[in-house]
Amino acid sequence: MSFIRRQEERLAIRLLQWKYKRVNQPLPVFSELQQHAVKIVDEAHRIASERGRNVIVIIKELANDLKK
Repeated sequence: MSFIRRQEERLAIRLLQWKYKRVNQPLPVFSELQQHAVKIVDEAHRIASERGRNVIVIIKELANDLKK
C-alpha cells in the first residue's frame, strides 16, 4: 500500500471518528472503522476516476454523508 493511500485512509478514520462523536454515537471498534475507511477511500477513488475530482474532497463528502 502506498504512502498516500495510507494517509487517505487515516484521514477517513479521523473524519469517521469526528462524525460519530458529533452525533453522540459510540465509536465502533477500530477494525470496523478501518474497514469503513477503506471502503470510503475505494469509493472516492472510483468517483475521482469517473469525474476527475479531488480524492480528499470526495472522502470528506462521503464521511459527511453518513446516516445519523
